[in-house]
Amino acid sequence: MSVAPNLIAAVDEARQWRRLMEMAELGAIPGPTPEDRGVNRPCLSPLDRVARRRLIAWAEELGLSIATDEIGNLFLRHEGTEPGAAPVLTGSHMDSQPNGGRFDGIWGVLAGLEAVQAIREAGLSTRRPIEVVAWTNEEGGRFAPGCMGSMAWTGFRPPTTWDAVTDPEGITFRAALDEHLREEADLPRRPLGAYRPHAYVEAHIEQGPRLEAGGLDIGVVTGIQGSRWFTVEIHGKTDHAGTTPLMQRQDAVQDMLRAITALNTLMHDPQDVLRFTVGKVEVFPNASNTVADLARFSIDFRHPVAEVLLKRGDAIPGVIQAALRDCTATVTERFHALPVTFQPEVPEAVERAALAQGLKALRLPSGAFHDAQFLVPLCPTGMIFVPCRGGVSHHPSEYSTPEQLAKGTRVLAAALVELAK
Repeated sequence: MSVAPNLIAAVDEARQWRRLMEMAELGAIPGPTPEDRGVNRPCLSPLDRVARRRLIAWAEELGLSIATDEIGNLFLRHEGTEPGAAPVLTGSHMDSQPNGGRFDGIWGVLAGLEAVQAIREAGLSTRRPIEVVAWTNEEGGRFAPGCMGSMAWTGFRPPTTWDAVTDPEGITFRAALDEHLREEADLPRRPLGAYRPHAYVEAHIEQGPRLEAGGLDIGVVTGIQGSRWFTVEIHGKTDHAGTTPLMQRQDAVQDMLRAITALNTLMHDPQDVLRFTVGKVEVFPNASNTVADLARFSIDFRHPVAEVLLKRGDAIPGVIQAALRDCTATVTERFHALPVTFQPEVPEAVERAALAQGLKALRLPSGAFHDAQFLVPLCPTGMIFVPCRGGVSHHPSEYSTPEQLAKGTRVLAAALVELAK
């Protein structure tokens, strides 16, 4: 594969970085140094809408057309010489974790915009249209689970699935989405899942340490491990902490600890491939001198092998019930996505683009889930990773250099030209 030198030169490292830093001001979290400033930009929030309007303004300056759909996904279209051809789709998301970084998601959207701008400035035309997408609620930081926009767009779940899901303030996803759509009523609206893409490629920071540790430039992503999310509620009885004997208590916290200990045994993996996380714990009535009558905790379980994901995930309710001494439990599965392997077309195009530019590339799977996971049934799909400092993500210290990001965008631009020819 040969890459047009004028295309590589047209990717403007400083312009992309400037746009990233402008977006980072929307929901900025102060840090000890300029490199440690985070972002809190919840999906479907006023900050999210300001960010989207800024993106739209940049796209309109380039002459791209704009559209949204009923779940708030945003599309920026670069027309091809054959407008009726199936488009090549690229992008990511604009929402962040509550204590997130400046690059997770948003770089993939801005990389798509920069790649399209470079293609246009290099005077290149593509037969197929190229669309840049910003998916709604990938993170799940405000409304869980994540990837709602891509799941609805691909038909993985109906768009009404999450209507009753609430954020920490008790606002439902449906209410937030309806408000959002009213605020964007001036934008052209298209049907949900309006077309079947020719291909999808998503650029993202690695969120892991392998590229940096290996001195590598590009990760050629081969697939995404599966995920299962659960909410567990341990139901006990409130009593006075000073007067109720321990043997007479139904202490939800103590049984929660027994349940988590048993789950750690279930999820033990000497190879350290399995990922098991209890990341959120709530206790009620949450008083220091009262025995808790309810303890609620989350489970995030991931594995790249479907058999392991299914077998151990299905064992979770029974293991919890067997661990309890005094209380009862309710286990609810909130999210279930099996592992996916990307078809070869997009990873091979990404690898060719990287090698043609003299970049050092590594094939690797993704441990985090991404919107790309849900495009696999529709079209050839792939991802481009770039290194991030220390492998840190979902934290204000998340950081990739302007040069690393520009290399990723140059690979994206070249891959898009090949896929859209």
